[in-house]
Amino acid sequence: MQQKKTQQKPRRLFAKIVLSLILLVAIAGGFWFGLIPQSVSPFGTVSLDTRPMLFTDPKLSVLRFDSALCAAVLKEPHIDASPIPDRVSDNNCGWVNAVRFTRVGGAQIGVNPLTCETAAALALWVEHEVQPLAREMYGQEVVRLGDMGTYDCRNIVGNPLWKGVRSQHAAANAIDISGFTFADGRSITLLRDWTGKGRDSDFLHEVHRRSCRYFRVALSPDFNKAHANHFHFDRGLMWTCR
Repeated sequence: MQQKKTQQKPRRLFAKIVLSLILLVAIAGGFWFGLIPQSVSPFGTVSLDTRPMLFTDPKLSVLRFDSALCAAVLKEPHIDASPIPDRVSDNNCGWVNAVRFTRVGGAQIGVNPLTCETAAALALWVEHEVQPLAREMYGQEVVRLGDMGTYDCRNIVGNPLWKGVRSQHAAANAIDISGFTFADGRSITLLRDWTGKGRDSDFLHEVHRRSCRYFRVALSPDFNKAHANHFHFDRGLMWTCR
């Protein structure tokens, strides 16, 4: 009898470990998919007023389905966002909890639609990364972002490994940025200025590097030819910064 009890102890310990791991994975998945509401989140609420230092990703994820929290976070002077009705189709396209806006972080841009979660990430990036770097390197701010679009009901392009998989653009959860215009009217673009040496190239590489704390996927012209003329930013399920 004693031997039987001794044999059962490791099995019970193993079962507890497995159950604990399953619970941890479930909790992590809840944050990853934006399923855990703000009311029970231990990470606090994201604010566009300050540059987030810790737990940026779960703070943004909680915005995914919470329209009331979205309205509280996406506010002027950081962004002139207004909500738009949900639109979901039966071909895995459409959007939920999305907004439109014409200004973000002091720069003009025409966006319609973009998910609240990705709009907040964009606002944080422009306000706390792009503009400070522009003032540091150029002595002026960015007044316009080159926008190549958000929503497009299509699959991922440029990567045969993901052929047939819907792009985050199909969920209005991605935005493509082609360049920047400064207060003096001068513009720089990814297509022309990414490669080579000099201030413009340095600026583009640095703002891309800094984008990785806000977007789960932040692709540059170094990723592949399909991104030669823009940054691709999204808050989907994958995570890469290249």
